[in-house]
Amino acid sequence: MPSFSCTVGDNISPGLRLDRYIAEHLKILSRSQIKARFLEARLNGRIVKISRLLKGGEQLELSWAEAESPFLVPQNLPLEVIYEDRRVIVVNKAQGMVVHPGAGNRQGTLANALLYRRLEKAGFEKDLKNFSGDELESLPNPGGGLRPGIVHRLDKDTSGLIIAAWDDEALAFLSDQFRARKVRKTYAALVLGCPRENRGCIEKRIVRSRKDRKIFTVSDTEGRVALTYYRLVRSMGNYSLLLLRPKTGRTHQIRVHLKYLGYPILGDPLYGREDTRFKTASLMLHAKSLSLMLPEHETPETFRTPLPERFREIITNL
Repeated sequence: MPSFSCTVGDNISPGLRLDRYIAEHLKILSRSQIKARFLEARLNGRIVKISRLLKGGEQLELSWAEAESPFLVPQNLPLEVIYEDRRVIVVNKAQGMVVHPGAGNRQGTLANALLYRRLEKAGFEKDLKNFSGDELESLPNPGGGLRPGIVHRLDKDTSGLIIAAWDDEALAFLSDQFRARKVRKTYAALVLGCPRENRGCIEKRIVRSRKDRKIFTVSDTEGRVALTYYRLVRSMGNYSLLLLRPKTGRTHQIRVHLKYLGYPILGDPLYGREDTRFKTASLMLHAKSLSLMLPEHETPETFRTPLPERFREIITNL
């Protein structure tokens, strides 16, 4: 997720709206992009509306969703659907599946699979059969407004629950809950080592590493505030099963926080350490449950998945 931070200049016009400041002074996003990319803005650490009037001198933090590629190929890929109605779909994403297309991952992503499912449900089966992959790739936005809206994301090697919307109104409804931190997400992780405390809270800012721009690290003063709660479920020798509840949604948050705590996730190629017993283990991180309000529902819904086979194999071994 792209982000930007700065100090608002003291020379701005009194009462300048935040969205105008972003579009006309910073020139990061246009005003239409601000809405389409679900921009989140913080002034002096607090979430504010984009209509907020500026005084000058405030600390501004921005984050927004990456733009989807205009060329999205519908692909008939296997999906484990946990729940679906006419407005939303909840999927148990397999480990190894990329969520959004990007450089080197134009196809085979969750977005490709969801677009196919959406077109199929809308009665475009004949079109899907008649077009080859190359022909579909040449079409800008096949299906028009039928493109699914993926509300949040999981790392490629993180498995588990993810929700997407079938229409713009549902997308906005869900996005507002994520932005306001009203969504309750629980992850399971197999880690190296055994925490001394049965439960705890990790509150450390996360910032991109200056040494390696592909990874993140903790900081006392820089970056964005990040908060993760954890609970020890079971200790097994030099390994532990934890449940984690991130209160914020920073990139690689759980992985970075557990490394800082001294208990990196088993099989983590970026933040872990070599393990002689399970040398071939893949990232042992799984989005296990998801609780939130759905459009047209009166009470929150909770979705759960069991631990994946890769977890059960190692736990049985231990």
